[in-house]
Amino acid sequence: ESDRKETRIPLLPDSAVRLIEAGARIRIETGLGSDLGWSDEEYREAGVEVVSDRTQLLSEADIVFRVRKPDAAEIDRYRKGSLHIGFLDPFDERALLRKFSEAGVDAIAMEMIPRTTRAQKMDALSSQANLGGYVGVILAAGMSKKIFPMMTTPSGTIAPARVFVIGAGVAGLQAIATAKRLGAIVEAYDTRPVVEEQVRSLGGRFVKFDIGETGETEQGYARELTEEQLARQRESMAKHCEKSDVVITTAQVFGKKAPRIVTAEMVKRMKPGSLLVDLAVESGGNVEGSRLDEVVDVNGVRIIGFSNLPGKAPLNASQMYSNNLTGLILEFWDKEEKRFQMNLEDEILNGCVVVHEGEIRHEMFR
Repeated sequence: ESDRKETRIPLLPDSAVRLIEAGARIRIETGLGSDLGWSDEEYREAGVEVVSDRTQLLSEADIVFRVRKPDAAEIDRYRKGSLHIGFLDPFDERALLRKFSEAGVDAIAMEMIPRTTRAQKMDALSSQANLGGYVGVILAAGMSKKIFPMMTTPSGTIAPARVFVIGAGVAGLQAIATAKRLGAIVEAYDTRPVVEEQVRSLGGRFVKFDIGETGETEQGYARELTEEQLARQRESMAKHCEKSDVVITTAQVFGKKAPRIVTAEMVKRMKPGSLLVDLAVESGGNVEGSRLDEVVDVNGVRIIGFSNLPGKAPLNASQMYSNNLTGLILEFWDKEEKRFQMNLEDEILNGCVVVHEGEIRHEMFR
């Protein structure tokens, strides 16, 4: 990865075996899996060729797997007509998309995989968000000044922690489930009433605020609220934040800056010793005052704004991402020709291929 802080990798040996059995030739850069316990020798035993020359790898590959976007300068090393697959942050990286088009390199943005039943096995955004929700709760449990479960001891009874989860998407639902497993009293809120049953099935209590008409997009994301709705929502939420030991915010609007849900005034009303975990910090943050990769203390209330939470469980995050990429390749694999078929009439590829044959083809970015 170009970002040396990235702990995840895009391909594990068992996924490589599946691709090799389908007829692909797999090469990796030396030391790809060493930090996660997979040696070069284990990859070789799986049938993978290990190469130390990065430029050679990029210049000869038909398809390049990565987790994060490459440096723009590195795209010049790619073979013209090759395909890059990874997270590209396409809403904020227009210059990078232009670089791909100028170099004649096709690009798939894993963020743009449609959220359909057929595409579930390749939906990397969901697989990583799932782990992000889990890690967010584990971080909170480790940093909280009180334990999550109720305990009855000879010294008295310890009341369980109260956890309030804002946003019941993939990350939020996993946060609810994890906090409940740890023994906390869990409440959750989402602008989409349709998720109430899912929250309750995980042991959480779904709280309702009257803020007018809400709903979700065709992709299953929450619709963006008006300023008036956000103000009404904040006032109702403030009361729940006040009584909570941990507040976890997961609200994001696809392709846009994360909504500001918890204001500085709301933070001031929270009791000292409580925690806020902002899972949306990388896209602007839900909590006023949260800062990327920092813990901010506001009158005894700590705001946690760590980035790349899935990367804090890198082994499992890499397993899931590797399976997502492999699922994508095999879905469009021509068994006779033993190659990936770029079928842009298919709804999945039509949704995620952002650059093709020298053009930024996706309507959102063109």
